[in-house]
Amino acid sequence: MVEYYDAILVAIVGCVLGGLAVSLLTGIGTRAGLFAGTLVATVFVYDAIFRHPPLPPTEPVVAVPLVVWHVVVLVLGVGVVVG
Repeated sequence: MVEYYDAILVAIVGCVLGGLAVSLLTGIGTRAGLFAGTLVATVFVYDAIFRHPPLPPTEPVVAVPLVVWHVVVLVLGVGVVVG
């Protein structure tokens, strides 16, 4: 049986892989496709962390994944713009 957070993880991976597939099919560039997929996956990250958090939102453990996620999105965005 698939739990809620398992479905969220599948959705995040699916968005990133979908962005990669779109980049390969359309020729927009791998980094741009990954960045677009990551931006779409951010919706699922926010849903899992803020709308249905596994821990109370005041716990520091909740903030760490969000900070890490935004660092990854920022690095991908800089890579798309610079590259």
